[in-house]
Amino acid sequence: METTQANTDLTDKIIYTAKDFASDQDIRWCPGCGDYSILAQVQRTLPSLGITKEKLVFIAGIGCSSRFPYYMNTYGFHTIHGRATAIASGVKISNPDLSVWITAGDGDLMSIGGNHFMHLLRRNIDVNLLMFNNRIYGLTKGQYSPTSERNKITKSSPVGSPEYPFNPTNLALGANGTFIARSMDRDPKHLQEMIARAAKHHGTSFLEILQNCNIYNDGAFFLYTEKETKEDNVVYLQHGKPLIYGKNKDKGIKLDGFKPVVVDLNDGVHSVNDLLVHDETSRELAFILSSFAEHPELPMPVGVFLEMSRSTYEETIEEQFKHVYEKSGHGDINDLLKGNSTWEIKGGY
Repeated sequence: METTQANTDLTDKIIYTAKDFASDQDIRWCPGCGDYSILAQVQRTLPSLGITKEKLVFIAGIGCSSRFPYYMNTYGFHTIHGRATAIASGVKISNPDLSVWITAGDGDLMSIGGNHFMHLLRRNIDVNLLMFNNRIYGLTKGQYSPTSERNKITKSSPVGSPEYPFNPTNLALGANGTFIARSMDRDPKHLQEMIARAAKHHGTSFLEILQNCNIYNDGAFFLYTEKETKEDNVVYLQHGKPLIYGKNKDKGIKLDGFKPVVVDLNDGVHSVNDLLVHDETSRELAFILSSFAEHPELPMPVGVFLEMSRSTYEETIEEQFKHVYEKSGHGDINDLLKGNSTWEIKGGY
């Protein structure tokens, strides 16, 4: 791993730039792919985290996004389909000092890797999971994925997908995740902020990134990313702030019971004081926010849905080890193999 590009200050602390995290490999994504932006924002964010390259590992499964480790000048592992989360879990548990990152697409993570995804989040292993969601299988040239809209016309659904899609943030909440956020490839500043927040979370961080596949699903998120429509269709989540959006900041979200509704702040009836205030420590509110994607009259929330503190899997295991050592000592493999617990098998078939 090359580190000579980095500068050093008077305290010998390594100071990186984004270029220090770029590998010498030719990038083989399609020109214009949203993956380029995600790669650039990760490389631009890492220098601010103060983590040496020797401590960074990027692990991926199979898919366009999963070529990510090749393009990072860090340690990395291109694994098998849907199993990046499982392998990353082993890497982190056996090497708790490492900063472990997982990159996966919606097909890789929500389909063949769905079971591993759920258990990673409920265990709360201290890793960072970036899911590139383009609502299509791009590497295999355009089949509908678990996040594709119902009735979507693709090469594998010529008369429309008959399935209802997964809502990734809702699924992550149901799996008892402790950090759940969403951003977009076409909003570099916000994406860098979310990557940094994810990195600092203690436990599993899950960041869904809406990403454009300009070859097989071009414009899937243009309603939320393009200048002409973005402000009227996206609400940015900020802890302690009311949910306000719109080109003129004249729309808001209030709760009617548990039901979120859009209100006009210029109608003479409603004011900012009526609006829902975001609390990123509330799992109940996060569930309501995650349901916005299923109601076209509501804006798409981006930002941190939930961040809460809970012990990690590694910490729990370490506590168990300490308890066993205190109760029974460290043990000896020879005593175990040559102990008195033996069995004699008699008879047969």
